[in-house]
Amino acid sequence: MNRITLLVSVTLLTPGWPAVAQSPRAANPERPTVATHAYAVAPGYVEVEQGISARGSTSLSAVTSWDVNVKIGIAPHIQLGIFGPAYLRTGAGHGIGDWGAALMMRTDLSAVAVAVVPTLTVPTGNEHSGLGAGRALGQLPMVLSVNGPAGVHADLNAGPLGIGAGRPQWLTTASFSRPLGALGVAAELFRISAGAAGPRQAGLLGALLVTPVQWLVIDVGGTIGLGSGSADAVFLGATTNFGRL
Repeated sequence: MNRITLLVSVTLLTPGWPAVAQSPRAANPERPTVATHAYAVAPGYVEVEQGISARGSTSLSAVTSWDVNVKIGIAPHIQLGIFGPAYLRTGAGHGIGDWGAALMMRTDLSAVAVAVVPTLTVPTGNEHSGLGAGRALGQLPMVLSVNGPAGVHADLNAGPLGIGAGRPQWLTTASFSRPLGALGVAAELFRISAGAAGPRQAGLLGALLVTPVQWLVIDVGGTIGLGSGSADAVFLGATTNFGRL
């Protein structure tokens, strides 16, 4: 369950796709999916994501959290993200979870973009209360983002998770989205193999995204767990681009 908490903290999705000439003030969410896109906040700009979720393999009341991700544009091809559960409740306790940092490094923007996102979390959450892993852990997902026909955008991810706990887990995702004016729809299939940091997880996610103004995106949706022990979830969140520092 700790690994699901971490993944929800750092997952991302756009309500369509970022155009090459996209306004730097346009919100570009890294939520609500497990998949990560290969785009970054403009240099000097700050974007904050936050969302609440409830999840569990037998009951949605098993785990609830308020997840935050602060993204800062460092350079045209580099973004720093600082993320974690600002509040996490499990059956054993409540408090903050494990926080970490992710450095996104991407290629130039085009119909196809590639990125690598080295990530490190530190044990700020209480392990005995189910709020953290009890050790520092790394991730190294590779990202491929493609603008396809009929306005469909795809994000494909693959890479190791739970590095530092023993046998790593392996993440594979396929996420698809399409804008419909101020609305957007998204679907994702993801799988995380079993490893020392956690059990196997898989799921099918669906979401609706609303963009009332260019600097704000609201998302709502849920996940159906696929396979024994995989968590179901419901979530509601928002991504706000606050402009230049």
